[in-house]
Amino acid sequence: MNRFTSLFVLALVTAGGLCAQDAPTIELKNKSSFKMEGGTRTPFWPIGWKPSAKVTKAGAEHTGVSIPVTAFTVTSITFDRGTRFAIINGTIVEEGQRFGLQLGSQTFLVTVKSIGDGRVILDWRDQDVVVLLKRK
Repeated sequence: MNRFTSLFVLALVTAGGLCAQDAPTIELKNKSSFKMEGGTRTPFWPIGWKPSAKVTKAGAEHTGVSIPVTAFTVTSITFDRGTRFAIINGTIVEEGQRFGLQLGSQTFLVTVKSIGDGRVILDWRDQDVVVLLKRK
């Protein structure tokens, strides 16, 4: 029985070697490629995942730094007898208040310009940043 097994294995190896020599080589006619359009979501990210905010640096003094809208998350807006409050990135703020936004190793001072129905307008370096209320 042991001799039959060894002969059978030897026959399989020999037959496999003969078949492998006769097999034609495969040539690819069309190779796959993937190109991303600017500003689109990468399909390889997990569902619901968003990248952390990145600050672009231009020049030695970072004069071209811009804060992306995705750096802010407005989760709640409340109107109370003339005063308006919002929760931005987990911090309670009101109109006219300044708060710090930390991106990487830098901290930016941002002013809450106005709080409206479903949106907050922030002022940073005389630029208005409109952040919409995050709805589920």
